[in-house]
Amino acid sequence: MVIYKKFAFDSAHFLPNVPEGHKCKNMHGHTYNLTVFLEGDLDTELQWVMDFKELKDVVKPVIERIDHQLLNNIDGLENPTAERIVVWIWEQIQPKLPLLSKLELNETPTSGAVYEGK
Repeated sequence: MVIYKKFAFDSAHFLPNVPEGHKCKNMHGHTYNLTVFLEGDLDTELQWVMDFKELKDVVKPVIERIDHQLLNNIDGLENPTAERIVVWIWEQIQPKLPLLSKLELNETPTSGAVYEGK
């Protein structure tokens, strides 16, 4: 069984490693949408994979740490591409979510990154 929960946050960033003249070298912001996927067996008694509230309790503090922040100022996000952000989030939550199977991070409605761990 696969379950998921969605989160949203707003953050600013710039990409310091792109060539001069690239529009993403300038500071700008996104409304990011994160989907957290867990995969596991149904608990025979509770009939769920995990309590959605417990999932939220793990992810919410990480989201609060990056919401309305300049991502470049956060350790590990000095070059905050969508790909780097999704890996960083994985690194923050995976130790507390052993059933974590995939993260999907959208920085626009049509662009994003999917990460399934190493």
